[in-house]
Amino acid sequence: MEQLLRPIYQERASHPNTIGVILIEKREEVSPITDTFDTILLIITRKSDRPVFTKHYTFKDKKAAMHIITEKQLNKWLLVGTNKKIVDWLFFGKVLFDRNEYLSNLKKELKEFPFYGRKIKMGIEFAKLIRRYLEGKVCFEEKNYLDAYNHVVESLHHLARLAVMDKGLYPEVTVWSQVKQIDPAIYKLYEELITSEESLDKRLELLFLASEFFIHSRTADGATHVIEVMSQKDFWTIQELHEQEELKNYSVNLEVFIEYLIDKGYISVERVETKGNNIYHRDYKVEEIVD
Repeated sequence: MEQLLRPIYQERASHPNTIGVILIEKREEVSPITDTFDTILLIITRKSDRPVFTKHYTFKDKKAAMHIITEKQLNKWLLVGTNKKIVDWLFFGKVLFDRNEYLSNLKKELKEFPFYGRKIKMGIEFAKLIRRYLEGKVCFEEKNYLDAYNHVVESLHHLARLAVMDKGLYPEVTVWSQVKQIDPAIYKLYEELITSEESLDKRLELLFLASEFFIHSRTADGATHVIEVMSQKDFWTIQELHEQEELKNYSVNLEVFIEYLIDKGYISVERVETKGNNIYHRDYKVEEIVD
């Protein structure tokens, strides 16, 4: 397929706006990494009116997909983790064009995983973990065990990604293979959940207790980014927090995360009078001393 796609990617590479081209071939008979396509052509541009543009091609019994994405969109996916395939594509794809070593530098950066980027990613991942954990606990208490099981599996996955980040590595698609080597205790939790012969409610009960310990032990690291951002001024309204450029990446998980950090003593609530009797606005500030 590379030969057939060559005229397409050569034309794109000639554009001054194009900074990288990667070819990804499927590695299994049915390959979710390539969305079941035989070949993926990933083209990265400096900017475009459309952050993602896709075309599909076919040749005899083969099929290929071309994705043209902006550098901004790529960075967002890498930061927020909403497109996990992209890491696999960057690490294992064949580089066909690399303007000014953009792709080489990006891959080096991902392998080294700079501390600042790691703090943001850990914060976002921790916020997702908190939401899944709390939703799972509610389902468990209401005896909706299958729904609780689903939330626990997802929360363990977020916990696993945090364990990988904590070691300065970037979480790959096969994150449990990484965690088995990096943090056997978390891997054991996952193994217990899916292989134990205990009844489902007993498994979940034990997992919630164990998860609570792991969450507590990682709260300080998970909260670092939000606390640093909020330390830039004394008080914040919730709207100001939503509009803060870096905190936008927390999306729908921001408020449940803030409430969790209030509960744990990292953030305090300041009541501000309104025109209504006994009704107050809630402002938020970082606590100076955290036990």
